Amino acid sequence: MERIDKLEEYHKRIVSCRVSVSAPHRHSRKGKIFDVRIDVGVPGRDIIVNREPGKNHAHEDVYVAVRDAFNAAQRQLEDHFRKRGGIRVKEHAPRGHGTVARLFSDDGYGFVATPDGRELFFERDNVTGDGWRALSVGTEVRYTEMEGEKGQHATSVTTA
Repeated sequence: MERIDKLEEYHKRIVSCRVSVSAPHRHSRKGKIFDVRIDVGVPGRDIIVNREPGKNHAHEDVYVAVRDAFNAAQRQLEDHFRKRGGIRVKEHAPRGHGTVARLFSDDGYGFVATPDGRELFFERDNVTGDGWRALSVGTEVRYTEMEGEKGQHATSVTTA
């Protein structure tokens, strides 16, 4: 039931959902590979996910088979929703642009000067990849501004 409720995050107008699980084959040398079918009804379309046993031995675990089927249903619902014009876009914080104002390499932190005159604190862990080594005072960077315990700070810092 929890996974069905989660599907509603991707399409608010689900009118029906039917899930069936079966273990159609029994082999003496191999375990049961579960067959999972999910039928989701939305206005104007029925979305059918059929995870047939095939050769995916991970589906010998019923929980893995059900998880994979629901993940496929989620992708199909997202695609359907997008095609219908209700584009569901993940919102990301806007990226800022600034320069390194102060850098304390030995201590692992620094400050980014923003275009509006503020300085944002950042730590070595906030710099992506191996970018820490490329930083020096005056280096142009891009960053995401976040609210922290001690105020605004820069995360996801990359050289521009």
